[in-house]
Amino acid sequence: MSLKEQFGKDVLLTGWGHSRFGKLTDETLESLIVQVASEAIGNAGIEPGQIDEIYLGQFNSGMMPLAFPSSLALQVSEQLANVPSTRVENACASGSAAVQQGTKSLLAGTAKTVLVIGAEKMTHAGADVVGSALLGADYDMAGKASTTGFTGLFAEVAKHYGKRYGPVSDVLGTIAAKNHRNGVDNPYAQLRKDLGEEFCRTVSDKNPMVADPLRRTDCSPVSDGAAAVVLSVSPTGGATAPVRLAGFGHANDFFPAERRDPTAFAATRVSWQRALGMAGVGLGDLDFAEVHDCFTIAELLMYEAMGLTEPGQGARAIEEGWVFKDGKLPINVSGGLKAKGHPVGATGVSQHVIAAMQLTGTAGGMQLANPRRAAVQNMGGVGIANYVSVLEAV
Repeated sequence: MSLKEQFGKDVLLTGWGHSRFGKLTDETLESLIVQVASEAIGNAGIEPGQIDEIYLGQFNSGMMPLAFPSSLALQVSEQLANVPSTRVENACASGSAAVQQGTKSLLAGTAKTVLVIGAEKMTHAGADVVGSALLGADYDMAGKASTTGFTGLFAEVAKHYGKRYGPVSDVLGTIAAKNHRNGVDNPYAQLRKDLGEEFCRTVSDKNPMVADPLRRTDCSPVSDGAAAVVLSVSPTGGATAPVRLAGFGHANDFFPAERRDPTAFAATRVSWQRALGMAGVGLGDLDFAEVHDCFTIAELLMYEAMGLTEPGQGARAIEEGWVFKDGKLPINVSGGLKAKGHPVGATGVSQHVIAAMQLTGTAGGMQLANPRRAAVQNMGGVGIANYVSVLEAV
């Protein structure tokens, strides 16, 4: 049973916009939001006055003094005056949380057209400010001093995984190299350089160990950027064919680390099951996926959480080529968070936009050969807030 069969109406992605990701010193949060919102509205072929509601995904958590940005999208047009607009925050999953809130407005019948934006400005803040803000998304480390920040948390996950299943350093290096290679073809990506496996697997002056066993190339960069998508219950006559949301899933895990198996990502697995179940499809029905590789160990665990391999066997997916661009399930053809960048509130919306571009044949150098169905997975914290969407070409 698909979303349309379950709820009796379609949810369509009818327009989208995407900024470059990176250190965007000439952009403000406002300018990024206005840019991508204007692009999305124009791409959808609608007037701003046709927007019934706006959701803005943004984490912030002290990285910017402005903590009340929900009305910034109204700067696009006078026609948006009085449109309800809400900021949505769920750590690094804020973007997908906003997408799902917009979807629920459509399904509830309180809106027919929703503008969803994800945006973040991070690079202006010092490393200590960014590190402290991100650690606010961890139950045990919030408010505490740390020299390794969130990298240290995922390094602990990698250590637990290594003790349980065997060494992972080389596999993580191959994942990093894959995503850097893919990022070369993404015009929005922050890091567009093919670094090669040898460099990504080796600790060096240019690739230092950040938190053993995670090297710099195992970590996504601090980024600025934004993305936006228009959600509608019917086609809007936009620049491209619409894309259908076939199913979605959301699951939260317990916050204290002691209540979670560090390598299971149990709630992540449930979010996949819920999304695939609503869409009425299996993993084998997907043509590609964009997943939350904030660190390479997260992508490795995602192979297992989505059911591509059994627990402890995620290395097979990379070693046997399944997740490469020409494999049976390409993962992070965009370069993922690793190469594309990770402006945290923007990431989930960006993943939906990239998937929509693939499904409409407008992904340029990233384009796969005629994909028809995709999944997007976005995560907040160490497997805490988990969102998955299944998207289909119409």
